[in-house]
Amino acid sequence: MASSETPKAGKISSLKDLQAIKERVLTDTALRADGYKVCITVHMGTCGIAAGAREIMNTLMDELAASGRRDIRITTSGCIGVCVHEPVMTVERLNSEPVIYAKLDANKARLIFREDALGGKTVSQLALGVGKES
Repeated sequence: MASSETPKAGKISSLKDLQAIKERVLTDTALRADGYKVCITVHMGTCGIAAGAREIMNTLMDELAASGRRDIRITTSGCIGVCVHEPVMTVERLNSEPVIYAKLDANKARLIFREDALGGKTVSQLALGVGKES
């Protein structure tokens, strides 16, 4: 198997094969030319829910509906290990590093949706970090 190929079926014979599969899956499930240009993930582990993540999710869904946009996906995930900063959400724009926003409330979520998801501008004062959580 050439170094650029990834095993599609059968046995995984090395760590390199496993890493190649991981990269392929991440690429296949990432933002791409499937119509979505922005993905917003509200992290809803127990700590996030207790801190108000449901309100953040509801606010974002309302903002999305009001915007009429069909190229923005809103999803959820579990805890990312920054419990002290909850509620937390990540905004991923096509061809940009993801931005993790922290200590949110409905007004901050609205601002982030309008400025980052719609406008393409990071809201630096609310950003916890840039890049993947893992």
